[in-house]
Amino acid sequence: MKISVRFTAAVHTLLCIEYFEKDMRVTSEFISASTGVNAVIIRKILLQLQKAGLVETAAGVGGSHLSRSADKITLLDIYKAINEGEEEREVFNFHPNPNNKCPVGKNIHKVLDPVLADAQKAMEKEMKKTCLADLIKEIEG
Repeated sequence: MKISVRFTAAVHTLLCIEYFEKDMRVTSEFISASTGVNAVIIRKILLQLQKAGLVETAAGVGGSHLSRSADKITLLDIYKAINEGEEEREVFNFHPNPNNKCPVGKNIHKVLDPVLADAQKAMEKEMKKTCLADLIKEIEG
């Protein structure tokens, strides 16, 4: 799972929904204005979040709503939603053809794979610790 701009845009999107939905309809255009990300991309992100069960979206000007409370949505949930179905599932990806005749190339996976797997696990463990409600509290200061 590569970390792309879509992840932070998705977090921003969910924070906008949580923060503003009580007072207004939170549409893709509104979120686009807040994030600075094109509304077409925001709609694609909303579809991914909806597929993962994190939001409900009404077409047109209906706006979006969280499908569960903000304290039940972690950064890891969002990360997985945005990267669902992608071929590359790891943060760290290898160059495709290390030379097996080279002592470094022949052993690179053996020496580096465990370290990178541990780094991925540590990142995911940290992401589980933070939920949208935590971030909203910081925004509201």
